Amino acid sequence: MTLSKLITDFLEHLEVEKNASQLTIRNYHHYLQRFLGFAGDIDPKEIKQDLVRKYRVYLARYVDEKTGLSLKKVTQNYFVIALRAFLRYLAKNDIETLAPEKIELGDQDPRPIKVLDNDQLSRLLSAPDISKIDGLRDKAILETLFSTGLRVSELTKINRDKINLERREFGIVGKGGKERVVFISDTAAEWIDRYFSQRKDRYNPLFIRYSGKEDPSKNGEKMRLSVRSVERVLDKYVRKAQIPIKASPHTLRHSFATDLLINGADIRSVQEMLGHANISTTQIYTHITNKHLKDVHKAFHSGNKDL
Repeated sequence: MTLSKLITDFLEHLEVEKNASQLTIRNYHHYLQRFLGFAGDIDPKEIKQDLVRKYRVYLARYVDEKTGLSLKKVTQNYFVIALRAFLRYLAKNDIETLAPEKIELGDQDPRPIKVLDNDQLSRLLSAPDISKIDGLRDKAILETLFSTGLRVSELTKINRDKINLERREFGIVGKGGKERVVFISDTAAEWIDRYFSQRKDRYNPLFIRYSGKEDPSKNGEKMRLSVRSVERVLDKYVRKAQIPIKASPHTLRHSFATDLLINGADIRSVQEMLGHANISTTQIYTHITNKHLKDVHKAFHSGNKDL
């Protein structure tokens, strides 16, 4: 079997058996097509360590023709991670090829996590004009993102009837088809309720658009806000609030996690609330909370009073 056919099989496996999102499948397709373009449509038995080494040199020296930019180390690792996942799939299907554990990831600097401080968060949450329906919607979006730590893709899929404002919770199916219960703060519940009270429609989506032509078909499914629309909402209020960092919906997810940890939540509970499959993913926040503890020690320990 050739590489191109097996890559197609692998992507179908991700979609059907692993319930991967379309974004994940698209990314893996992109990464593996790059390897296919480099190696050619070879038999998987021809994938040897020397070929992979040459491929990594190729990635390190790659320069985009349009932008003139090279690949960051973290991006190079994405290509390698995709290749390892593909080789793991081949091994599980008894297809002779290079063992995935023989490929190690390159060293990389950890990406800094963007988190809003209390003042920035307050300015952002106060930025929408709640006298208008779209501003009220945006206020509810911001409060919900910070209250729940939802991924933006999870937020946009929620339907109104799934929200239990009395119990302050709802269930979702997150990344990888993993189900979890999401909790809403009192503040977020209040703003969602106020938003609902101003809506005159009976559309299913929790958050709907107010621009363009109204389309009531399929219970307002075409009125549902897209991921890109929510990203634009955040970008609008980041500029309005004069936040000095390029914050995104994921920034509010980071802020949610660090807020919980700094205030005493245990990391396993935060892992569950974020929907992380592995605790190692949640541990990226520990360096932020460790700095907070250091600041607390410096400010309050008696041995530091004279410093």
